[in-house]
Amino acid sequence: MDWQSESPELWAFLASLHRGDILSGTVAAIERFGVFVALDDGPAHPLFPGVGFIVVPELSWRHIDAPTDVVQVGQRVSCEFLQFDTYNAEARLSLKALEPDPLQAFADRTAVGQELRGTVEKVLPFGIVVDLGDGIAGLFPVGEAHGRPAMSPVEDFEVGEVIAVVVEKIDPPTRRVLLSRPPP
Repeated sequence: MDWQSESPELWAFLASLHRGDILSGTVAAIERFGVFVALDDGPAHPLFPGVGFIVVPELSWRHIDAPTDVVQVGQRVSCEFLQFDTYNAEARLSLKALEPDPLQAFADRTAVGQELRGTVEKVLPFGIVVDLGDGIAGLFPVGEAHGRPAMSPVEDFEVGEVIAVVVEKIDPPTRRVLLSRPPP
C-alpha cells in the first residue's frame, strides 16, 4: 500500500516524529508478536488497532513469556519513539527504554571477581543458568565446575539448588554475565 498517498495525515504525523520522542497512548490490542498502541496525538491507523507498535523485546528488560506479562488492553503507557516503520506506516516504540536497565544496575554494583549466591534456573548441556536476582541471570559453563568432572551438568546440579558463584565477566553490550565456581 502507498501510505503516503492513501493516508497523508498518518504519513505526515509519523514523519514528524524524532527518535527519542516520548509518546503516550492506550494499549489498543495485544498480539503474540507485540502490542498496538493508540497514540494520544496521532491519527487513527486505517488497518491496525493503533499507530504505535511495540515488539515483544521492547516491552521489558526482563524475560517475559507473553506481552500480557507487561501490559493489558486499555492500559495507559508512555513509550520512546524508536523509528518510523514506512512499510506498515506505524511508529515503532519502546516501553523498556523508559525503565532503568537492571543489567547496568547489576554491573554498577558488582565487581568482577565478586562471589555471589544464586539459584540454578536451567541446566543445559553446555552449562548452568544461574538466577542472581533482580532479573539477572548468568551462565556458568559446565567446564568451569571446579572440583567436579566436566560431564553432564544434569548429574551435578539441580534446578532450584542455591550455589556460590564468582562473577567472571559482565558484558552489557551482549547482555551476558559469565560465572565460575569459587575456588575450593
